[in-house]
Amino acid sequence: MKEGLVIDREAQMIGVYLFENKKVYRGIPRKKVLKKTKIYAGDYVSGTVVDDKTFAIEDVKERKNFLVRPPVANVDKVIVVMAIKMPEFDNFLLDNLLVVYEHFDTDPVVVFNKIDLLDETEVKELEKWSQIYSQAGYRVIKVSAVKNEGIQQLTDYLEGSIAVLAGPSGVGKSSILSRLVGVQLETREVSEKTERGRHTTTGVRLFPFGENSFIGDTPGFSSVDALYFVDKKDVRLYFREFLRYNCKFPDCTHTREPDCQVREAVRKGEVSCERYRNYLKIIKEDLSLLPENCQ
Repeated sequence: MKEGLVIDREAQMIGVYLFENKKVYRGIPRKKVLKKTKIYAGDYVSGTVVDDKTFAIEDVKERKNFLVRPPVANVDKVIVVMAIKMPEFDNFLLDNLLVVYEHFDTDPVVVFNKIDLLDETEVKELEKWSQIYSQAGYRVIKVSAVKNEGIQQLTDYLEGSIAVLAGPSGVGKSSILSRLVGVQLETREVSEKTERGRHTTTGVRLFPFGENSFIGDTPGFSSVDALYFVDKKDVRLYFREFLRYNCKFPDCTHTREPDCQVREAVRKGEVSCERYRNYLKIIKEDLSLLPENCQ
């Protein structure tokens, strides 16, 4: 039995990458496999080589996680791509995405693309947000896919992992993907009117690169509601900086409870007002709960 990874999944087509020889085969699942589970990109499989183009899938390994959109299994890292402009930075969308990907047991990294387009004021804004997310506990990488800046740092970070790119349309996910894997993907320029990219990604494909690293594109998100995936009471568990504090009540929602250490940390400036405001918005709480220093 040989080990492989499903890297291409569209309609009835399954592409299996074999680690042994780094070749891609057409995957044909046995009936016993089809009875047990559906097969998705990111699935680790075992089976036998039938000929130089075909691989018989005998078993699908248990998944550590599964992302719904796009359907990808066993994702180690999510590269959440944003831009300060074109399109304009949306920190509420970013925080919703981070909550969702934390919930799915992945390791999100915040990537700011298009840094080559920024003027002096916008560079200061980039530094402000980079600091906020770094202090919250996230890896922040600044890149310019057009000028190939920061791409090596991102490549090193992704080594040995299955990763997907996520983020709103128009931020340059496909351009970053092209740089990482050395394959030019078809993209369309961001519309000046809408500042939204018109590239749409169909099917799910993981591109091998580096040393056993794989990365895939995802659809663009114009909005994401974290509560679609996460119970309201659990959102607090996916704000990394909140976990540094021990409140009086173990199930503290960090809203109205007495002796809440998170709210105290917001007052002291240890937790950013921007992140705490978005937390309240995500759980649909009254923004009047913001401490005075955040009003």
